[in-house]
Amino acid sequence: MRRLLLSLAAAGSLTCQQAAAELQCLGPSDRAAFDVQALRSEAMVLATGCADSAQYNDFMTRYHPALQDNEHEVAAWFQHKFGKRGQAEHDRFITELANAQSDAGTQLGSDFCPHNGVILSEVMALSSASELPQFAAGQKLMPPSADVCNTPAASASVVRRVSVKKHR
Repeated sequence: MRRLLLSLAAAGSLTCQQAAAELQCLGPSDRAAFDVQALRSEAMVLATGCADSAQYNDFMTRYHPALQDNEHEVAAWFQHKFGKRGQAEHDRFITELANAQSDAGTQLGSDFCPHNGVILSEVMALSSASELPQFAAGQKLMPPSADVCNTPAASASVVRRVSVKKHR
């Protein structure tokens, strides 16, 4: 039993390290913005998957100004990184993030709502919106698959640009 627990702890640690390593292109303020975005997405997944829209609505209402500012930060990051494709890449990221979080919930099965539902209670207990980034970072909600630093679309765009230049 002890070996199993140690193995699970090591695997969890490795997964968290892998996720952190995959987002090395983000500075501390960008990383905080992405963590809050992941928290917002997790709240939405909880609301839809656990039929608890009241707590989600309370979360969105209480933190609306901070979440709106956060959304602008994330959108600006995508605009800066991808230029004209910024909005499309941002939309793709949001969809992939929610899908990955939903898939993780499916893997937890009936434990998902009781296990992750605590997040909404805890976030509502924060004293102010300024605590959101630190809280969100502690939740480790950014799945490794949501790697914005090495997106397939970014690689594909490089290939397209190279091929366009070769044809001219």
